[in-house]
Amino acid sequence: MKSFEEIINSGSEACPRSYVLALMDTLNVVSGKWKLPIIASLFRKNTRFKDLKDNVFKITPKMLSKELKELEINGIVERTEVDHIIEYNLTASGKNMMGIIEAMIGWGLTHRELTIKSDPIPSSDGGSEI
Repeated sequence: MKSFEEIINSGSEACPRSYVLALMDTLNVVSGKWKLPIIASLFRKNTRFKDLKDNVFKITPKMLSKELKELEINGIVERTEVDHIIEYNLTASGKNMMGIIEAMIGWGLTHRELTIKSDPIPSSDGGSEI
């Protein structure tokens, strides 16, 4: 099967239905305001709920719990319990998203710099980081 880039550059073929379906599946798994920040927060190490809550600022405990359950159902996040300590970590499928998320972060930083130069990035404490 041709790569997406080859199809786009050829100019003669429509995007294959399988590509559209794959994109829809991906969006179904990671859609929403919180899922990608949660996934990105789990790249470095296994993380406890409280640490995730602190890292993904402005998310409520109820929403974090809901999003973690959905990510677990979709095979992106794994919940483990050892000695009554619950931690979350990425599955192999979740770790495979690193390149996608890195590309999105790079694009977002560039886009923010180009379009919102006067609007500072909010920090978790309500101040600004720029």
